[in-house]
Amino acid sequence: MSLFIERLKKARENSWKDFGKKIVFYLPGMFVQNGITGKYPAASITGNKCAFKCDHCQGKILASMRQATSPEKLVAVCLELSAMGNYGVLLSGGCDASGHLPWDRFIQAIKEIKQRTDLLVSIHSGLIDEPEALCLKRAGVDQVLIDVIGDDETLKRMYHAPFGVSRIYDTMAAVQKVGLPMIPHIVCGLNYGQIKGEKQAIEMVADFTVEQLVIVSLMPIPGTPVWGSTPPTAEAVADLIAEARISLPATRISLGCARRRGNPQLETLAIDAGVNSMALPSDEAVARAKSYGIDIYYQKTCCSVTQALFESGW
Repeated sequence: MSLFIERLKKARENSWKDFGKKIVFYLPGMFVQNGITGKYPAASITGNKCAFKCDHCQGKILASMRQATSPEKLVAVCLELSAMGNYGVLLSGGCDASGHLPWDRFIQAIKEIKQRTDLLVSIHSGLIDEPEALCLKRAGVDQVLIDVIGDDETLKRMYHAPFGVSRIYDTMAAVQKVGLPMIPHIVCGLNYGQIKGEKQAIEMVADFTVEQLVIVSLMPIPGTPVWGSTPPTAEAVADLIAEARISLPATRISLGCARRRGNPQLETLAIDAGVNSMALPSDEAVARAKSYGIDIYYQKTCCSVTQALFESGW
């Protein structure tokens, strides 16, 4: 047995020991699978505007979201989503030149949404400080999604950020200090497909109390500078999943939706490495889970959502 296979086996057995022999398959709200749409759509509070114009996005992901560029529009969008039977909403947007989103303008809107609906509210936060984190918590935000990058060069090359990864660490510290649930995201191969700084990102996460970590892989988007880049191999991503499992024994690990479709090997190796959840599983991934005798649950939300909102399937 190769060292790689042994490493995956150790990670898988640790996962089953600590969390049970089960997996949750997720269908996020921005996707359709087998003709069915998830119930956790995304909205952008800045439209497609982003000062950073990161090399892997260029605002194109934002353009695919519902547009909610004023507090009034955000409330209206969320009331509509609630009436349609959605479980929650992911609020995102583009950063300004300092890496922040205009959350201060939307605090009262978020509070109104939480008062008038039963929607869960996740935010893809950007940089935030402690006072801002406290305001978001008091408004009723349920969880904060934070992109964790472990390498200054990657951050500056891909995000064009005028600061280093210490600012991301400071955001994580602020969020934890006020008691907001934090779901870090690590993009494998963010630096044009190179694995550079991802293990350092896992080390950053290990300094905090994190219920769930989402691992994704570079997803080259047409019209962006990374289009044409080769994402990291399935083995490289699975190795990082195993690294995270061994380094973060108390943290659930998910393979997120932001990855190139049509790579069932990545998904089956992720199951071999003991992921606790996965967005948009292929038939091969479901079959691999069944081959291990894993109990399977289905949920139509973002994979960051830890509340059990299980359905019979999709």
